[in-house]
Amino acid sequence: MNITLLGCGRWGSFIGWYLDKIGHKVKIWGLADAPQFIELKTTRKNNMLSFRESIEFTDNLEEAIASAEVMIISISSQALRSFMERLSKLDLKGKTIVLCMKGIEVATGKRLTEIVSEFITNETKLAIWVGPGHPQDFSNGIPNCMVIDSNDDEVKNFLIDEFSSELIRFYVGKDLIGSEIGAASKNTIGIAAGMLDGMHLSSLKGALMSRGTREIARLIKAMGGNELSAYGLCHLGDYEATLFSPYSHNRRYGEMLVKGEKFAQLAEGVDTTKALVFLGEKYNVDLPICKAVNKAILGEYTPKECLDELFLRSRKPEFY
Repeated sequence: MNITLLGCGRWGSFIGWYLDKIGHKVKIWGLADAPQFIELKTTRKNNMLSFRESIEFTDNLEEAIASAEVMIISISSQALRSFMERLSKLDLKGKTIVLCMKGIEVATGKRLTEIVSEFITNETKLAIWVGPGHPQDFSNGIPNCMVIDSNDDEVKNFLIDEFSSELIRFYVGKDLIGSEIGAASKNTIGIAAGMLDGMHLSSLKGALMSRGTREIARLIKAMGGNELSAYGLCHLGDYEATLFSPYSHNRRYGEMLVKGEKFAQLAEGVDTTKALVFLGEKYNVDLPICKAVNKAILGEYTPKECLDELFLRSRKPEFY
């Protein structure tokens, strides 16, 4: 199958390497002046992987998608709208877009598929690819399970058949709202986990995980999704990779926030947290973890005040 990767960050480049490895014809597109893309195109390597000659690199967007049957987008979630404005000017008929990215538009609270849907017709199919795993682990042969979800059953079943291997086993998502909100919000819980690490209170991660899952389940239900999705691979199932892994950008961001240090890389959970607070207000759902993390990010709470808010609140039932 002809597949184009739109985005060449750590996830986009890994996906290109992976799909080439399992037998697909892959192109990777990136911005001509982006350092990551320049490195990939000139050396066919990054700090994790070497890319076979069978993979084509291009900075011409029209050329990149011309022959693509599937386009996988892996960019910053907050850049998706402007990117879709550009992409929608090209011929997307008969193609399938797969979003391999996690986030919520901070300005509107919209899910990523909602944004893409504003720019495509029914002649273009849409799916998401979410779940646990880090490129660093996958590139070392460590397997994991992930999820593909879509409102189109035929599309997601086709993609699962085409993308599955011994390295990544895919499960069929049954709740697009839950899959998207769960996948995005786990990054906020990851920031909270990093804050606990930074305060040498990692023992509280158990309480954070149980309360975090319940909090997000309430939001998913209020938004019209299945609250049980929060307990699946899109959210709770991704906690190990997000709350504990040294490769987790969001966990690392939270840890450095507590220490008063700057985190120079992308942590999607920062904007997602703001968006979740907005959604909590819109749907009248109490999101104490999201609100406390947001205040810490904005500098309105010290780490100690955030801790007190999360773990010294008024008495509640365990599954509140």
